[in-house]
Amino acid sequence: MENQTTVPYFLLLEFSQNRHLQLLHFFLFFTLYLTTATTNLLIIFVVVFDHHLHSPMYFFLVNLAVQDLGIVSVIIPKSMVNSLMDSRQISYFDCVAQLFLFITFEAFELSLLTVMAYDRHVAICYPLHYEMVMNWKACIKIVVLVGVTGILYGMLHTIGTFSISFCSNVINQFFCEIPHLLKLPCSGFNLVEVGVLVASATAGLGCFIFITVSYAKIFQAVLRIPSVKGRQKAFSTCFPHFMVLSMFLVTSGLAYLRPPSNTPSYLDLVFTVLYSLFPPLFNPIIYSMRNKNIKLALSKLWKF
Repeated sequence: MENQTTVPYFLLLEFSQNRHLQLLHFFLFFTLYLTTATTNLLIIFVVVFDHHLHSPMYFFLVNLAVQDLGIVSVIIPKSMVNSLMDSRQISYFDCVAQLFLFITFEAFELSLLTVMAYDRHVAICYPLHYEMVMNWKACIKIVVLVGVTGILYGMLHTIGTFSISFCSNVINQFFCEIPHLLKLPCSGFNLVEVGVLVASATAGLGCFIFITVSYAKIFQAVLRIPSVKGRQKAFSTCFPHFMVLSMFLVTSGLAYLRPPSNTPSYLDLVFTVLYSLFPPLFNPIIYSMRNKNIKLALSKLWKF
């Protein structure tokens, strides 16, 4: 393509040129999207309408479900439509919007998981001060701050990624993902986005250290609980969050620590699906299976 600041459109990764396989991809992604949306909406509905779950922990869980819905809604429908219409195109501005929203929701998730670790730390290590520290006013302020931080983070990455000209419009991924977009500029390294990535890695490392320290203190506090039943109850409130957090960090690490290929790679595709689509699908399942209060509320809803 001719060097230019704005390409008219990008070409996303094509799963197959075989029409039957394209329709199979549409069906699989439709099933995945429907299942993810249903499970997350169910969590939101149960928490909102069951007054026993009106606590900071479940307030954060509802926000986690909302952003999970956002992630899958940003990337799956476009891929489904392309397979159904036998197309690879995504317009420049649609690509910008997709990248911005995806990064914003991903940043929101990491920040929210960090806050949820702090919430469990206060609840278990300082139970007598929990209601004073994690009151509703503080929780709302925290979520607003997390949302604003996610938006600013998404804006920085979007501006950094699209600030220079592109010499190619072929993205070797099924949505507009930063590592693959960074291989398209005419000038080689995008110094602006590299700076943003370094700052992002620093912030991410800070969140990881904070979460690690929080859980180290949580485990120390739980082991000091004299009764077995008390330790089990404490672990039951932390285990779902720990599983969700571990899945997010492991799948993201697999996707971003491995350099993206210059050619279409099924391994890149698998890792991207793991970190972008699996956490939104399994987060509500993990919470509903491992959290007794959620299971009780779901059983009440089923009986009703």
